Amino acid sequence: MIGAIRMVQRNALVYRHVWRGSVFSSFLQPTLFLLAMGVGLGAMIDPRVAALPGGVSYLEFLAPGLLAAAAMQTATFESTYPVLGKMTWHHNYDAISATPMRTSDLVLGELMWIAVRLATVGTAFVLVMTVFGIPRSARVLMAVPATILTGLALAAPVMAYAATRKNSSTFNVLYRFGVTPMFLFSGVFFPISRLPDPLQRIAWGTPLFHGVELVRGVTLGPMSWLWLVHAGYLTGLTGIGIAAALRTFRRRLSA
Repeated sequence: MIGAIRMVQRNALVYRHVWRGSVFSSFLQPTLFLLAMGVGLGAMIDPRVAALPGGVSYLEFLAPGLLAAAAMQTATFESTYPVLGKMTWHHNYDAISATPMRTSDLVLGELMWIAVRLATVGTAFVLVMTVFGIPRSARVLMAVPATILTGLALAAPVMAYAATRKNSSTFNVLYRFGVTPMFLFSGVFFPISRLPDPLQRIAWGTPLFHGVELVRGVTLGPMSWLWLVHAGYLTGLTGIGIAAALRTFRRRLSA
Protein backbone atom coordinates (compact mmCIF):
# COMPACT_ATOMS: atom_id res chain seq x y z
CA MET A 1 0.00 0.00 0.00
CA ILE A 2 2.90 2.38 0.71
CA GLY A 3 4.10 1.84 -2.86
CA ALA A 4 0.66 2.68 -4.23
CA ILE A 5 0.63 5.90 -2.20
CA ARG A 6 4.04 6.76 -3.69
CA MET A 7 2.47 6.45 -7.16
CA VAL A 8 -0.26 8.86 -6.10
CA GLN A 9 2.42 11.27 -4.87
CA ARG A 10 4.26 11.02 -8.17
CA ASN A 11 1.12 11.77 -10.18
CA ALA A 12 0.20 14.64 -7.86
CA LEU A 13 3.60 16.24 -8.38
CA VAL A 14 3.01 16.15 -12.15
CA TYR A 15 -0.57 17.36 -11.80
CA ARG A 16 0.40 20.45 -9.78
CA HIS A 17 1.58 22.08 -13.01
CA VAL A 18 -1.86 21.88 -14.67
CA TRP A 19 -4.34 21.77 -11.80
CA ARG A 20 -5.66 25.32 -12.26
CA GLY A 21 -6.97 24.75 -15.77
CA SER A 22 -8.27 21.32 -14.81
CA VAL A 23 -10.20 22.58 -11.79
CA PHE A 24 -11.60 25.50 -13.82
CA SER A 25 -12.93 23.15 -16.50
CA SER A 26 -14.42 20.91 -13.79
CA PHE A 27 -16.76 23.79 -12.92
CA LEU A 28 -17.15 25.25 -16.41
CA GLN A 29 -18.23 22.06 -18.20
CA PRO A 30 -21.19 21.15 -15.95
CA THR A 31 -22.30 24.79 -15.82
CA LEU A 32 -22.43 25.06 -19.61
CA PHE A 33 -24.09 21.65 -20.04
CA LEU A 34 -26.79 22.40 -17.49
CA LEU A 35 -27.45 25.86 -18.89
CA ALA A 36 -27.61 24.69 -22.50
CA MET A 37 -29.42 21.37 -22.13
CA GLY A 38 -30.98 21.43 -18.70
CA VAL A 39 -32.30 25.00 -18.72
CA GLY A 40 -32.39 25.75 -22.47
CA LEU A 41 -33.61 22.46 -23.91
CA GLY A 42 -35.39 21.57 -20.68
CA ALA A 43 -37.64 24.62 -21.02
CA MET A 44 -39.19 23.00 -24.10
CA ILE A 45 -39.86 19.65 -22.38
CA ASP A 46 -43.11 19.18 -20.49
CA PRO A 47 -42.38 16.77 -17.57
CA ARG A 48 -45.96 15.47 -17.73
CA VAL A 49 -45.59 14.52 -21.38
CA ALA A 50 -42.03 13.26 -20.98
CA ALA A 51 -43.11 11.13 -17.99
CA LEU A 52 -39.71 11.39 -16.33
CA PRO A 53 -39.22 9.10 -13.30
CA GLY A 54 -40.40 10.71 -10.08
CA GLY A 55 -42.07 13.57 -11.91
CA VAL A 56 -38.85 15.60 -11.86
CA SER A 57 -37.99 18.39 -14.25
CA TYR A 58 -35.68 17.68 -17.17
CA LEU A 59 -32.91 19.71 -15.49
CA GLU A 60 -33.17 17.53 -12.38
CA PHE A 61 -33.25 14.36 -14.48
CA LEU A 62 -30.30 15.38 -16.64
CA ALA A 63 -27.82 16.63 -14.05
CA PRO A 64 -27.05 13.33 -12.23
CA GLY A 65 -26.75 11.56 -15.58
CA LEU A 66 -24.22 14.11 -16.77
CA LEU A 67 -22.27 13.66 -13.54
CA ALA A 68 -22.01 9.90 -14.13
CA ALA A 69 -21.05 10.55 -17.76
CA ALA A 70 -18.33 12.98 -16.62
CA ALA A 71 -16.98 10.20 -14.40
CA MET A 72 -16.87 7.85 -17.39
CA GLN A 73 -15.07 10.37 -19.59
CA THR A 74 -12.53 11.33 -16.92
CA ALA A 75 -11.80 7.73 -16.00
CA THR A 76 -11.48 6.58 -19.60
CA PHE A 77 -9.05 9.34 -20.50
CA GLU A 78 -6.93 8.89 -17.37
CA SER A 79 -6.64 5.15 -17.98
CA THR A 80 -5.74 5.31 -21.68
CA TYR A 81 -3.23 7.91 -22.90
CA PRO A 82 -1.43 8.52 -19.57
CA VAL A 83 -1.04 4.77 -18.99
CA LEU A 84 0.17 4.15 -22.54
CA GLY A 85 2.58 7.05 -22.25
CA LYS A 86 4.14 5.71 -19.07
CA MET A 87 4.25 2.21 -20.51
CA THR A 88 5.52 2.89 -24.04
CA TRP A 89 6.55 6.45 -24.81
CA HIS A 90 8.28 7.60 -21.62
CA HIS A 91 9.01 4.19 -20.03
CA ASN A 92 8.12 5.49 -16.56
CA TYR A 93 6.86 2.07 -15.50
CA ASP A 94 10.11 0.42 -16.58
CA ALA A 95 12.06 2.82 -14.41
CA ILE A 96 9.70 2.40 -11.46
CA SER A 97 9.82 -1.39 -11.80
CA ALA A 98 13.58 -1.23 -11.27
CA THR A 99 12.90 -0.06 -7.71
CA PRO A 100 11.32 -2.09 -4.87
CA MET A 101 7.88 -1.05 -6.22
CA ARG A 102 5.71 -3.97 -7.27
CA THR A 103 3.32 -4.25 -10.19
CA SER A 104 0.41 -4.18 -7.79
CA ASP A 105 1.69 -0.84 -6.51
CA LEU A 106 1.59 0.56 -10.04
CA VAL A 107 -1.93 -0.64 -10.74
CA LEU A 108 -3.44 0.29 -7.39
CA GLY A 109 -1.56 3.58 -7.29
CA GLU A 110 -2.88 4.59 -10.70
CA LEU A 111 -6.44 3.67 -9.69
CA MET A 112 -6.09 5.57 -6.43
CA TRP A 113 -4.96 8.62 -8.39
CA ILE A 114 -7.90 8.26 -10.78
CA ALA A 115 -10.16 8.10 -7.70
CA VAL A 116 -8.69 11.42 -6.54
CA ARG A 117 -9.39 12.95 -9.96
CA LEU A 118 -12.93 11.58 -9.91
CA ALA A 119 -13.48 13.03 -6.44
CA THR A 120 -12.54 16.51 -7.65
CA VAL A 121 -14.79 16.19 -10.70
CA GLY A 122 -17.67 14.87 -8.60
CA THR A 123 -17.31 17.54 -5.91
CA ALA A 124 -17.23 20.34 -8.49
CA PHE A 125 -20.30 18.93 -10.26
CA VAL A 126 -22.25 18.58 -7.01
CA LEU A 127 -21.46 22.20 -6.12
CA VAL A 128 -22.72 23.32 -9.53
CA MET A 129 -25.89 21.24 -9.13
CA THR A 130 -26.43 22.84 -5.73
CA VAL A 131 -26.20 26.31 -7.30
CA PHE A 132 -28.91 25.22 -9.76
CA GLY A 133 -31.06 24.04 -6.83
CA ILE A 134 -31.21 20.42 -7.99
CA PRO A 135 -30.40 18.31 -4.89
CA ARG A 136 -33.36 17.56 -2.64
CA SER A 137 -31.38 16.66 0.48
CA ALA A 138 -27.89 16.40 1.92
CA ARG A 139 -27.87 12.85 0.58
CA VAL A 140 -26.46 14.38 -2.61
CA LEU A 141 -23.07 14.11 -0.90
CA MET A 142 -23.31 10.37 -1.60
CA ALA A 143 -23.12 11.24 -5.29
CA VAL A 144 -19.37 11.83 -4.93
CA PRO A 145 -18.50 8.25 -3.85
CA ALA A 146 -21.02 6.99 -6.41
CA THR A 147 -19.15 8.99 -9.04
CA ILE A 148 -15.83 7.51 -7.93
CA LEU A 149 -17.21 3.97 -8.08
CA THR A 150 -18.67 4.59 -11.55
CA GLY A 151 -15.34 5.86 -12.83
CA LEU A 152 -13.27 3.07 -11.32
CA ALA A 153 -15.57 0.44 -12.83
CA LEU A 154 -14.55 1.81 -16.23
CA ALA A 155 -10.96 2.78 -15.46
CA ALA A 156 -9.79 -0.63 -14.22
CA PRO A 157 -10.69 -2.71 -17.31
CA VAL A 158 -9.67 0.09 -19.69
CA MET A 159 -6.30 0.31 -17.94
CA ALA A 160 -5.88 -3.42 -18.40
CA TYR A 161 -6.55 -2.95 -22.11
CA ALA A 162 -4.23 0.07 -22.42
CA ALA A 163 -1.34 -1.97 -21.00
CA THR A 164 -1.57 -4.31 -24.01
CA ARG A 165 -1.29 -1.51 -26.61
CA LYS A 166 1.88 -0.28 -28.29
CA ASN A 167 0.25 2.78 -29.85
CA SER A 168 -2.89 4.85 -29.37
CA SER A 169 -4.62 4.06 -32.67
CA THR A 170 -7.17 1.66 -31.17
CA PHE A 171 -8.22 4.16 -28.52
CA ASN A 172 -10.24 5.92 -31.21
CA VAL A 173 -12.23 2.70 -31.63
CA LEU A 174 -12.77 2.52 -27.87
CA TYR A 175 -14.10 6.06 -27.72
CA ARG A 176 -16.16 5.80 -30.91
CA PHE A 177 -17.81 2.43 -30.29
CA GLY A 178 -17.66 2.28 -26.51
CA VAL A 179 -17.68 5.63 -24.76
CA THR A 180 -19.89 7.55 -27.23
CA PRO A 181 -22.70 4.94 -27.48
CA MET A 182 -22.78 4.63 -23.68
CA PHE A 183 -22.96 8.40 -23.36
CA LEU A 184 -25.93 8.55 -25.72
CA PHE A 185 -27.90 5.40 -24.83
CA SER A 186 -27.30 4.59 -21.13
CA GLY A 187 -29.99 6.79 -19.63
CA VAL A 188 -28.12 10.08 -19.39
CA PHE A 189 -30.51 12.07 -21.60
CA PHE A 190 -33.67 9.98 -21.49
CA PRO A 191 -34.97 6.87 -19.66
CA ILE A 192 -33.82 3.69 -21.36
CA SER A 193 -37.47 2.55 -21.30
CA ARG A 194 -37.84 4.67 -24.44
CA LEU A 195 -35.50 2.30 -26.29
CA PRO A 196 -36.58 -0.93 -28.06
CA ASP A 197 -36.40 -4.00 -25.82
CA PRO A 198 -33.13 -5.40 -27.28
CA LEU A 199 -31.39 -2.05 -26.81
CA GLN A 200 -32.76 -1.77 -23.29
CA ARG A 201 -31.08 -5.07 -22.39
CA ILE A 202 -27.80 -3.90 -23.91
CA ALA A 203 -28.02 -0.57 -22.08
CA TRP A 204 -28.75 -2.36 -18.80
CA GLY A 205 -25.50 -4.27 -19.17
CA THR A 206 -23.34 -1.17 -19.51
CA PRO A 207 -21.46 0.23 -16.50
CA LEU A 208 -22.59 3.77 -17.28
CA PHE A 209 -26.26 2.80 -16.94
CA HIS A 210 -25.63 1.50 -13.42
CA GLY A 211 -23.58 4.58 -12.62
CA VAL A 212 -26.34 6.88 -13.88
CA GLU A 213 -29.00 5.03 -11.89
CA LEU A 214 -26.87 5.08 -8.73
CA VAL A 215 -25.95 8.77 -8.96
CA ARG A 216 -29.50 9.76 -9.93
CA GLY A 217 -30.93 7.67 -7.12
CA VAL A 218 -28.81 9.20 -4.34
CA THR A 219 -29.36 12.70 -5.76
CA LEU A 220 -33.14 12.63 -6.29
CA GLY A 221 -34.85 9.42 -5.28
CA PRO A 222 -35.86 7.78 -2.01
CA MET A 223 -33.74 5.03 -0.48
CA SER A 224 -33.90 1.89 -2.61
CA TRP A 225 -32.49 -1.63 -2.53
CA LEU A 226 -31.68 -1.19 -6.21
CA TRP A 227 -28.76 0.96 -5.15
CA LEU A 228 -27.13 -2.21 -3.87
CA VAL A 229 -27.62 -3.86 -7.26
CA HIS A 230 -26.01 -0.97 -9.11
CA ALA A 231 -23.19 -0.61 -6.58
CA GLY A 232 -22.60 -4.38 -6.62
CA TYR A 233 -22.36 -4.43 -10.42
CA LEU A 234 -19.86 -1.56 -10.44
CA THR A 235 -17.81 -3.04 -7.60
CA GLY A 236 -17.66 -6.42 -9.32
CA LEU A 237 -16.56 -4.86 -12.60
CA THR A 238 -13.87 -2.89 -10.76
CA GLY A 239 -12.55 -6.09 -9.19
CA ILE A 240 -12.47 -7.89 -12.54
CA GLY A 241 -10.69 -4.92 -14.07
CA ILE A 242 -8.06 -4.83 -11.34
CA ALA A 243 -7.36 -8.55 -11.76
CA ALA A 244 -7.03 -8.09 -15.53
CA ALA A 245 -4.81 -5.02 -15.13
CA LEU A 246 -2.46 -6.86 -12.77
CA ARG A 247 -2.10 -9.61 -15.34
CA THR A 248 -1.54 -7.36 -18.37
CA PHE A 249 0.85 -5.07 -16.50
CA ARG A 250 2.96 -8.02 -15.30
CA ARG A 251 3.03 -9.55 -18.77
CA ARG A 252 4.01 -6.28 -20.43
CA LEU A 253 6.66 -5.24 -17.91
CA SER A 254 8.29 -8.66 -17.87
CA ALA A 255 8.53 -8.85 -21.68
